[in-house]
Amino acid sequence: MKKQKVIDAINPVFLDGVAHRGLHNSEYTENGLKAFKNAIDNGVAFEFDIHLSKDKKLIVCHDSSLKRTSGKDGIIEELTLEEIKNNYQLLDGSSIPTLDDVMELNQERVPMVIEIKTKDKNYKEITDLLKEELKKIKDKSKIMIISFDARTLWRLKKSGYMRGLLISYRKDYVWHVRNTVESLDLDRQFFKRKNVIRYAKKHFMNVWTIETKEALEEVLPYVDTVTYQYLDPLYVKQRLNEKNLH
Repeated sequence: MKKQKVIDAINPVFLDGVAHRGLHNSEYTENGLKAFKNAIDNGVAFEFDIHLSKDKKLIVCHDSSLKRTSGKDGIIEELTLEEIKNNYQLLDGSSIPTLDDVMELNQERVPMVIEIKTKDKNYKEITDLLKEELKKIKDKSKIMIISFDARTLWRLKKSGYMRGLLISYRKDYVWHVRNTVESLDLDRQFFKRKNVIRYAKKHFMNVWTIETKEALEEVLPYVDTVTYQYLDPLYVKQRLNEKNLH
């Protein structure tokens, strides 16, 4: 799909930048309701990750392992929702959220990017469950769906949501299926390649994960929006808006 069609289909707040794993900091743990509320309170689009629990519930966490964000060993795919809720909490003291929790908190106030995390060939189950959950969404322009696993995005082809294929610089072979989805979400190292820069002129591009002003300036000429952390959202918005006006 051409760039302008994607821009016309999504909520314009996406073009102000996307807070990676919520607007987290030393006080609010990533992918937690406090980090998401911080994004909502600041009018910022935010990104988060979903995994499939043992009892087929959609759990919000970046890693399969709960260790890094809770301090306690546990693999989401090997635990039930009840076990997670009863035995784990994030480092900021809040509970580990489900997709339902995040949707209930947000109430479609700000746009969201949902990253599907697959494990052990569960891509069909997790994608189909997400499709059911998304039936609750009234404004499809406020949701983008991304994944490193192209199979999940292909299953969402007729969903009406804009899809973004995540591509890591270390696994660039995925580049060959770039035209099977509406947009790309690239490791910032890709923008050293001339073929990527040419492709970006006509296709919607996001880049991850921008953590410094210097990194933002490097990719700004080539992308339509950025996924960022540790930066002031107002600064990111200002620089993106200045770029997009030219």
